[in-house]
Amino acid sequence: MMCPTTRLLIASLLAVTAGACEPGKAAGPGNFIGDARRGPDLIKQYQCGSCHEIPGIAGADGNVGPPLHRIGTRTYIAGYIQNSPDNMADWIENPQRALPGNAMPRMGIPQRDARDIAAFLYTLK
Repeated sequence: MMCPTTRLLIASLLAVTAGACEPGKAAGPGNFIGDARRGPDLIKQYQCGSCHEIPGIAGADGNVGPPLHRIGTRTYIAGYIQNSPDNMADWIENPQRALPGNAMPRMGIPQRDARDIAAFLYTLK
């Protein structure tokens, strides 16, 4: 027989686990600073669509990198990094620092632009 405290702990852990896998829910804190309205223009400026297919961006039909459909709901970036707005912005700014040796090159995207691109990508659900 399980004690009430153990049952409560198990129920709490199950609830947290189920909530973490809820489809359609974007990860990340509500205090992330980024302007999603600037994202599409910056994506065009840095030519992200030459490697990625990105919904809502004309001509963004590359197939070198993964398609970014529903990127705002994914659990991981590059199959390794926990997906959060801050981690995504860091990844966009310097993917080699985040995961050395991966295929995505550093594009010279400054932090502010990376945060605005990440804010836009988080709208893709």
